[in-house]
Amino acid sequence: MSRSSGLSAHVAAEVSRLIGDSPDATDLNRALRFLAKWRAKLVDRTIIARTGTIVQSGPFRGMDYAVTATEGGHAPRLLGCYEASLAPVIEAIIDSKPALLIDVGCAEGYYAVGMSLRMPDSTIWARDDNPKAQAVCATLAAANGVADRVRIGGLLTHADLAVCAEQPTAIICDIEGAEEQLLDPVAAAGLQHADILVEVHEGMRPGLVDRLIARFAASHRITQIDRHIDSASLPDWMHELSDLDRLIALWEWRSSPTPWLWMEAMIRI
Repeated sequence: MSRSSGLSAHVAAEVSRLIGDSPDATDLNRALRFLAKWRAKLVDRTIIARTGTIVQSGPFRGMDYAVTATEGGHAPRLLGCYEASLAPVIEAIIDSKPALLIDVGCAEGYYAVGMSLRMPDSTIWARDDNPKAQAVCATLAAANGVADRVRIGGLLTHADLAVCAEQPTAIICDIEGAEEQLLDPVAAAGLQHADILVEVHEGMRPGLVDRLIARFAASHRITQIDRHIDSASLPDWMHELSDLDRLIALWEWRSSPTPWLWMEAMIRI
C-alpha cells in the first residue's frame, strides 16, 4: 500500500496538531482514530486494486459498490461484512417480501440499493436529509440498474409514515439519534404495522433503547442485536497484510456502542 509523500506530510501535520505539546489520553485517542481512518483508506485502495468494487460476500454480494461511503467504514462494505450481526434480519426482511422498504438515513445507499437488488418486486424509499448522500445514492442505484425502483428523497416525516398502514412495509432506520423523535407510534400510527430495524444511538441518547422498547412493546415483538465482527469475510489474500491492517479492514468507524432493535409488527397489513 503505497502513499504519496504529500499525503504523508499532511497526515503527520494533522497528528501533530491533534496531540499538541502536552497530549492527554483524549488527545492521543483522537490522533489514533485519525491515523486509523488514514490507514483504512489505504486498505480500501488495496482491496479495490485486488478485487475491484464488487461486494465480495454477505447479503449484497455482487453489488457494484463503486462509490465512497458518506460515513463509516468503506472496506467492510466492500468485503460484505458491514454490520454483520444484522445479516439474519436482512434475510428475514427479504423473505417477507414487503411491498415497500423505507431506508431512513440511507447515506450512500448500501441498504437501499442492496435491498432493491434482492427484492425486485418491492419499491424502495431512500431518505436522507443530506443532499450529498442523496446524490451518491442516485449514482449507486444507477450503477446497479435499479434507479427506477429506488425513490430518493429528503427528510421523512410522521405524515409520510402513514403509508405503513396502507401496504406491507419494512423500515431500516439509522439517523444518528433522531430515531427518538421519528419513531413515535402515537404521532405516526402507521408504525404500529411496520417491521422496524433501527440502530439506536444510545451513546448520544442514554436510555433510548429502553424508551423505544417501551413505546413499541404493545405492538411489536422486539429483539436487541449487538455488534459482532465477522472475520470470516476476510479473503485469503489478506493474509499477506499485517494483523493491524486486517483489523482495520473490519472496522466500521464506530466510537460507541450502537445496538439495534428488530421490532416485528404483531398486526400486519
